[in-house]
Amino acid sequence: MTTGTTGTAEEAHLFGAESPFHAFFDDPRWALAMIRATVLEAAHPQIGAALADNSTFVAHPWRRLRNTFLSMRRMFDADPAVREREAARLNRLHARMSGSDSRGRAYDAMDRPTRAWVVATLFESAVTMCRLSGQPLDQDTMERMYAEYRAFLAALDGDAGELPEDVHAFWRYFDGVVEDELENTEAARVILYRLFDHLPAPALLDGAPALWAAGRAVVGPLLGAITVASLPEPYRRRAGLPEMPGAQTVMQGAYLAAGLARFLPEGWINAETVIETLSLSPDSDDPRARTMAALRARMKRASALLRLLSPLTGDTGPDPFTAAPAGTADRAAATGEGRRSAEEFFRQVLDQTGDGHLDWPDLAAMARELATRLDLDEPEETRLYDAFAAWWRELQAALDADGDGRVSAAEYAAAVPSLAGPALIRVAEVLFDATDKDGSGTIDADEYRGLFRTAFHRDLATADGGYGRSAFVGDFLSFMSGRRATTPYDPLLADA
Repeated sequence: MTTGTTGTAEEAHLFGAESPFHAFFDDPRWALAMIRATVLEAAHPQIGAALADNSTFVAHPWRRLRNTFLSMRRMFDADPAVREREAARLNRLHARMSGSDSRGRAYDAMDRPTRAWVVATLFESAVTMCRLSGQPLDQDTMERMYAEYRAFLAALDGDAGELPEDVHAFWRYFDGVVEDELENTEAARVILYRLFDHLPAPALLDGAPALWAAGRAVVGPLLGAITVASLPEPYRRRAGLPEMPGAQTVMQGAYLAAGLARFLPEGWINAETVIETLSLSPDSDDPRARTMAALRARMKRASALLRLLSPLTGDTGPDPFTAAPAGTADRAAATGEGRRSAEEFFRQVLDQTGDGHLDWPDLAAMARELATRLDLDEPEETRLYDAFAAWWRELQAALDADGDGRVSAAEYAAAVPSLAGPALIRVAEVLFDATDKDGSGTIDADEYRGLFRTAFHRDLATADGGYGRSAFVGDFLSFMSGRRATTPYDPLLADA
């Protein structure tokens, strides 16, 4: 099967609402399986290197989750035009990712065997998910689902030749890659031992940092142990992953418990709604955000009442429900009225990959997120990337004091530059043009929501109800040069 098909009868039963994979979208077990598949992907040397250099999954995991989920929805859509458009977008994205790892080995996100491994981990993890939860797939369903995954790969690569033709041969292929190619990569270690322990709160729960930290301290290590226990034994042995007492029992119990969701009424669990809700900014005009805000207010009152009924002596520490939103303390300590500190701005906005440095992958991640929000096609997407590339060259020339090809937090803080140079102005102008889809010269309410995912702020709309070019450029420059502590632009690039 090749890309560019027009919806054959074969495709009709492989994609859409009746496909085996589609049934997993709202299945709680799929969350565990996706984590497992991601570790197996990251354990591949090429994928691990690409993730370490380019991915925002450490600093912005919730944003990455939302975008990945949306992409998979499109790639398994019943409409071939939707699949083809998303495949073209993914190919453009991957074509921009290449380099070398810490051992000097080259990686290329367009490498076909490597891309086949990504698809292989998704299929194998889905099969394993069903087996571990006591609902193994029958042979016919497994073969149909495997055909669906090969069609997925064909949509990306033009054919599915890098994956074996049938399920029986697939298991030999999969075991061979696990035995011979997977490594204990840095990216795999980060997912297993750092990501869960330091997972930032999603945007909507950013106002209860103490409560989030307490829950994460329990759930994080548990998710890590479950994931390790579910990995193929040859990889666990080769990577030297620890054998935790009782981990296998806990892992199987987690999959079995998640599998009980099949007894819930249809429609009670909707993964897209959950992810969208978690991604909402607390000041969003979405009714779901207001509901969560009201819930937090009630929890505040209950917490205050509890303290009155059970008075404690001494300082008991911050109340998890009245603690300031994450980042507020930093902003209060920022230099200048209503400004972020240089260190905070560097960490929250500029260092998109979370590696402590600013380099091209960070700015490419910004361009990628903005292009994704606006659902850009060519040539608008390339214009946006080119504008960010020019800004990176400007930043590098101004801030890279030691000439190592990247900018450290110390170099940035020492220079405390005004970043609103010609290249950044060009970024703002290109972004305005991409957002102003009808070319009217102003951003209307619908266009604004497409970029910011919320309604107009009252102070932004002009008399004619639009958001003009000069105002947009000025606000964007103020945000990207770190001159304001909080702006409507924060959710674009600062949210986790």
